[in-house]
Amino acid sequence: MADSIFALNEKERRDFFRAASAKSGRLDTLIEKDVWVVWALSALYESPLGAHLVFKGGTSLSKGMNDLIKRFSEDVDLTWDIRELAPDLLPDGWEKREEPRPDDPAEAKKILRKIQKKLLPDWINASVLPVLEARAKSDKAKVTFRLDSEKLFIDYAEAREGYVPPNVQLEFGARSTGEPAKLRPVSCYAEGVSTDILLPKATPRIMVAERTFWEKATAVHVFCRQSKPIADRLSRHWYDLDQLNQAHVSDAAAADKTLAHRVTKFKTISFPAEGAAGELIDYYAATTGGLQLTPTGDHLKELQLDYDSMRDAQLLPDDAASFDDLMKRSAAIEAKVNAATR
Repeated sequence: MADSIFALNEKERRDFFRAASAKSGRLDTLIEKDVWVVWALSALYESPLGAHLVFKGGTSLSKGMNDLIKRFSEDVDLTWDIRELAPDLLPDGWEKREEPRPDDPAEAKKILRKIQKKLLPDWINASVLPVLEARAKSDKAKVTFRLDSEKLFIDYAEAREGYVPPNVQLEFGARSTGEPAKLRPVSCYAEGVSTDILLPKATPRIMVAERTFWEKATAVHVFCRQSKPIADRLSRHWYDLDQLNQAHVSDAAAADKTLAHRVTKFKTISFPAEGAAGELIDYYAATTGGLQLTPTGDHLKELQLDYDSMRDAQLLPDDAASFDDLMKRSAAIEAKVNAATR
């Protein structure tokens, strides 16, 4: 009878992760972290929470979209449907809206601040944490949990220095519905290494890749336009956009004007940002021929440092593009998308 990975002693787990590393070419520390990522998804989506929870971001692309991106993505971004969390705060007629928020930026800001600062942390503490604690007890999984506002950390080892920390970060949002999304199966990178070891599996609701493209493209656009370049852990967005472009997701996203409008309206209300001259960054311009994916000056330097750190941590495959090539590809994506949306 097969044993759960969590029933193994420390030496047995180490041996298993080393064997998985030798087979996959990934670092054993990354394979171990991946197990905890899938474990967390399994616990959440096998609970009633899964019906209104959307898994999004880079990790959703690498885990649930048939390796749409090839890098190791470590954090878990999740959206809890705003209609479930705060229906009393939404405007009249919100049931008929795709993105049920006030159109007035000031009113939306007030509501979203209350959600992020109070309602969402309280919901995580009261609803999410008990689900994970119960699953950890049932699986005899040796983890501890830390709640920091809208982030829930799952610590599975003693903290140590490094680009990839030994914890899984679940970052929750409740600014939108997270739609459109589809159910997709997810398994561990170590799946198939041993028939004697049971690993977690999950079937989360995952944001469609076309919306993820626009979410990332508009985030990159903001970075390129802001005055202070802070690129910590942001270079992954450029890598992901390149991978999505190679899979022709960028073409489908650029052709879907309705989706582009939906994302930009959401970003305009939920994530207003200032440009280098103090002006409000125009998300609508980014999806109608004015998208910027190529940073310059100090922004470019900061981004390269972060990209080099990601490569040094072996989060990227060996054949990943050099930084210079990645920037050339980004310029090509920028030109193509702008031509299609102008």
